[in-house]
Amino acid sequence: MNEDWGHFCDEERICVIVPTYNNEKTIVEVIRRIQSFTHNIIVVNDGSTPETMSLITASFQDDRPDVVDYAPNRGKGYALMQGFRRALELGYRHAITIDSDGQHYPEDIPLFLEAFKGNRGSLIVGARNLTADNMPSKNTFANKFSNFWFRLQTGIPLEDTQSGYRLYPLESINLRWPITPRYEAELELLVFSAWRGVPVISLPVRVYYPPEDERVSHFRPFWDFFRISVLNSILTFGALFYYLPVKLWRKL
Repeated sequence: MNEDWGHFCDEERICVIVPTYNNEKTIVEVIRRIQSFTHNIIVVNDGSTPETMSLITASFQDDRPDVVDYAPNRGKGYALMQGFRRALELGYRHAITIDSDGQHYPEDIPLFLEAFKGNRGSLIVGARNLTADNMPSKNTFANKFSNFWFRLQTGIPLEDTQSGYRLYPLESINLRWPITPRYEAELELLVFSAWRGVPVISLPVRVYYPPEDERVSHFRPFWDFFRISVLNSILTFGALFYYLPVKLWRKL
């Protein structure tokens, strides 16, 4: 483990939250790569098959990560909120969230830590290269669509509103927020944080997209895009009748 980064994470009370759902082919490698920088890891097992927990138990003995385990599958939004709750219980003040499917590079964790040094209290969002040749076209369209609505709802331009690779200041997360349980929750977390006055900034990160026949994705293009569209309508209504009036009042 990189002792300097490990000490820094311990000192600043930073952990890494890894939600997982049936990622048994990649979860062990992702955890091991994270352990190159810190052992402050919380795995949220979101109702996976028994093989996932068996692999984690067998692969990590003395350095087994903390695990939040429940069934059945509840969705990524629910998993993230359970991870935040556990992190706060353990006394962490900040959390990096990273997907367990191998698309995010754990080796980019130091980029978040460096950005954190100069942007304490900010929500730092890893921005992927959306023009990469192997970027799925449906992902590119959905992200640009989401970026447009996020700017309309908050006034903040952001390059990648759908990236799950982020650093959250946990004190800004209200566990009573009405966060939806699936993928659209990450957009809600951004919008609610921005409405609360939390600075939201982008950080360029790498992304790996394996060949299409090797990808493991639980994203349902029609239904999840539909849910995101409905959510954007609700958030836009909230921006018009809550956020903008409150913002104007604060200025006055």
